[in-house]
Amino acid sequence: MDYLSRAQEVLDNEIAGLEKVKRDMGEGFIQAVDAILATGDRGGKVVVTGVGKNWHIGNKMAATFTSTGTPAVTMHPIEAMHGDFGILGDRDILLAMSYSGASDELIALLQPVKRKGVKIIAMTGEMDSPLAQHSDIIVSVKIDKEACPFNMAPTTSTTATLAMGDALAMVLLKARGFEIEDYAKLHPGGAIGRTLLLRVGDVMRTGERCATVQTGQPVREALIAMTGAQSGCVAVVEADNILAGIITDGDLRRHLIETPNLVEQPVESIMTANPITLSKDQLALEILHIYEKHNIDDLIVVDGQNRVIGAVDIQDLPKLKIL
Repeated sequence: MDYLSRAQEVLDNEIAGLEKVKRDMGEGFIQAVDAILATGDRGGKVVVTGVGKNWHIGNKMAATFTSTGTPAVTMHPIEAMHGDFGILGDRDILLAMSYSGASDELIALLQPVKRKGVKIIAMTGEMDSPLAQHSDIIVSVKIDKEACPFNMAPTTSTTATLAMGDALAMVLLKARGFEIEDYAKLHPGGAIGRTLLLRVGDVMRTGERCATVQTGQPVREALIAMTGAQSGCVAVVEADNILAGIITDGDLRRHLIETPNLVEQPVESIMTANPITLSKDQLALEILHIYEKHNIDDLIVVDGQNRVIGAVDIQDLPKLKIL
């Protein structure tokens, strides 16, 4: 058996399934988005339910919804019939998943939900199934066949269901005007939270740790300032601390060979004028983007009048756990 060829066949099958689901998307998806938005507007949440593999898909789906601004929880249909039905509030909406649309445990849950007056979104592959018939909105995840050689084990169908959940979550994110700052607030712990919540003002070097040198001074003074601040750069400033340029340790190394008597030359002769700068209110995440885009290691922080108020050195970021 050619393991790689077989694995590629599975992936091709799942890709084909996703392509079909993409082609077949229609009014049901739009209705689902509008209904979930309306649920959120009235203070409700999405309650996701399913059995078997769809129970696991549902947990991931609810987690993605919640982390991107659409409050969601899971409710197992069996446990719901034994007390967990209280999870479902009057202002909520139920997202029920079953590819066949005929799972007994799930169908048994639908009547109590209907009596409660809660809308049901069905995510199913069978448009005439009991689940579809009892639902207010139907989102199709119909595929041609499973990747399983017996066409039995949920494979392509669960991939399609998971992808449809992601599509819903991302469309809802956009529709709500959910921004990266909102994402950060929902991820206060760990690297994501640190990177997204921290501002430049929280990580920049200030005072003696921010090296500066006046225009007209020799490069020797820039070296002394950088050494004293243990910094990889020095900001070259004019009167009133207005930024004129930057000198990095890389600049010094490059000019050491090319420029005779380098330490006696004026700092303007080797500085980079009008360098890329930061403001203290920018997100720390933007520092990483600038470093990557411009392949630089040091940035000067200025205020609204272009006065130097700090510096950010890439070597500080790992210690702050945002790299």
